[in-house]
Amino acid sequence: MDAGCTTAWPLLLSHALGVDLEMWAPQVERLARRFRVLRYDHRGHGGSDAPAGPYSLDRLGRDAVGLLDALGIARADVVGLSLGGMVALWLGIHASDRVRRLVPSCTTAYAGGAAIWDPRIDAVRRDGTAGLVDGVIGRWFSPGFRDRAPETVDGIRRKLLAASPDGYAATCAAIRDMDQRDTIGRIRAPVLVLSGSQDQGTPPERGQEIAAAVPGARFLALDAAHIANLEQADAFTAAIEAFLG
Repeated sequence: MDAGCTTAWPLLLSHALGVDLEMWAPQVERLARRFRVLRYDHRGHGGSDAPAGPYSLDRLGRDAVGLLDALGIARADVVGLSLGGMVALWLGIHASDRVRRLVPSCTTAYAGGAAIWDPRIDAVRRDGTAGLVDGVIGRWFSPGFRDRAPETVDGIRRKLLAASPDGYAATCAAIRDMDQRDTIGRIRAPVLVLSGSQDQGTPPERGQEIAAAVPGARFLALDAAHIANLEQADAFTAAIEAFLG
């Protein structure tokens, strides 16, 4: 999706594993007043193709660069959450000339490797995403938010259930094989790291590690679990606006 004035500064939004570009719905209208907002589906997700995997973070990062190329965009700000935050970090490391500012959110530079991700890959290949959904929802949203906003949570549940098992498993491999701990220190773009104070999957400590490794990076924790842009939509959007200027 391309929203906002095409002469405004481009802002690329990169979503989490297993969902799609609609994850950013609470942010689009407000951000489009100031930016040319670009949302896209990772390969294996939403409306994008799901070619045979496994995928790599390098491939997902180059997909984002390819999107900018296709739209004739030389540089953009990038906001990514979870998987999207990993892609944002990759862009800051490997495509520094294409980014102005970065907001990696609820993410990590290293996600635990094969011990965590191989069982998930095997389960999705065997049973699809249905067997994982309850656990994912439990980690992604705090109990209070699940009580306050059941329709939002159910919408994400439906996205996860509809996700391509092949695309999901192939993307899990990219997360499994990712380790950016030794390279994020090369990022020179201004960085704001956002975390959820109740995030179980990528707790605030992971965000603080990123902020400590990237020269000049700022860190902010919001009162949310993993999908902070939905659970604290106004605060998340306000933090982006304040940082991007």
